[in-house]
Amino acid sequence: MRNIILLFFVLATLGIVSCNDEDDGKYAEYLVAKPITMSKADFKKDVDIIAPIPLNESGKIYVYGEFIFVNDKYKGVHVVDNSNPKAPKKIAFIKIPGNVDVSVKGDYLYADSITDLIVLDISDINNVKMVNRLEDVLRDNVVFPFEVDIYEWQDIDYQNDIVIGWETIKERRLIEEVEVQFSREFDIMLANASQNASPTGQGGSLARFKIVNDYLYAVDSHNINVFNIQDLENPKDLEDVYAGFDIETIFNRGDQLFLGSMRGMYIYDISSPATPTLISEFQHGTACDPVVVDGDYAYVTLRGGNMCGATESGLFIVDISDITNPELVKTYPLDGPYGLGIKAEKLFVCDGTSGLKVYDKTDVQNLVQLNHFKDINTFDVIPMEDNLLMIGEEVIYQYEYLENKIKLISTFKLN
Repeated sequence: MRNIILLFFVLATLGIVSCNDEDDGKYAEYLVAKPITMSKADFKKDVDIIAPIPLNESGKIYVYGEFIFVNDKYKGVHVVDNSNPKAPKKIAFIKIPGNVDVSVKGDYLYADSITDLIVLDISDINNVKMVNRLEDVLRDNVVFPFEVDIYEWQDIDYQNDIVIGWETIKERRLIEEVEVQFSREFDIMLANASQNASPTGQGGSLARFKIVNDYLYAVDSHNINVFNIQDLENPKDLEDVYAGFDIETIFNRGDQLFLGSMRGMYIYDISSPATPTLISEFQHGTACDPVVVDGDYAYVTLRGGNMCGATESGLFIVDISDITNPELVKTYPLDGPYGLGIKAEKLFVCDGTSGLKVYDKTDVQNLVQLNHFKDINTFDVIPMEDNLLMIGEEVIYQYEYLENKIKLISTFKLN
């Protein structure tokens, strides 16, 4: 733990921007995370379905049938009717405090609410009902915004309140005070905070929930949380599997799970679905990343800077033809990537503020760029059967597949 704290401290100090001459270098600008809190009493009763509202901050996306579910970070889920991709429309908002991820099977939506797992019946989308709540089953499901320099946690009343999310702002602070606070108290904050045949939907590469047959796998920062969902309304919480540190994303291919973490990619065997077992790992240093898999290759985007660790960003292509011994094949530089996806021979990369990049991946040693949609802030993609769905900064973009490129067919503002 102490080594991790020292690493965060070094990264935070490296993130300091230049100061003006008036303060003699004593002050700097920091990205500060301020906690969003709720009383524990209100937290347990605040799940609700209400009329559509403006989106505050884009999170992850999930597709089920003709509906798109868009996470509003830490607040809940916007429900979008996408029966006509050229004219989608919001139809409801599901309030779920502390929510980041969702997954759907057989008209039952599973959602995290900090450490609780919520089960909602969405068979009638106009009359969504909560049918179950499993308390404290996602034990380490505390999501921190790693791309910040300072966490303001000191005034949280952990006896009566719960942290459901974070708001990030830029502030000038005295460098000396920040250094002392960060090195002495970050570990205290972590200790306090950790207080079938039915159709399924499809999430993006940044998802931390994954349904495989009768099992829901939900990764937190340390573990694979395993749930038997054969009885869709009544999930059974099985034994967690420790998977390391800084686990961020999960991807499935057949009897294998691929976990993306800040340290590398971990591959697990789920042929015995209740007890995932480690097959192998590929280490790439320290960076924020998701992973997707196609054929003999895993595609991993690494985003450097701030607390993600690495100073450079890029795309790593890893040969997994020998699943017990993954090997790096090729790297490509990127600016600040987030999610990615694959459809046939097309590779889609959300390169943050540098836009959406589309490649022909026929030859992994020589990716060919087919499209570059600039001047948009991109987050994650879901390559569907008939079109590509992408979430950007409070906007849903949908694209039509063409032979050697893609074409924008609609944009839908969520705020």
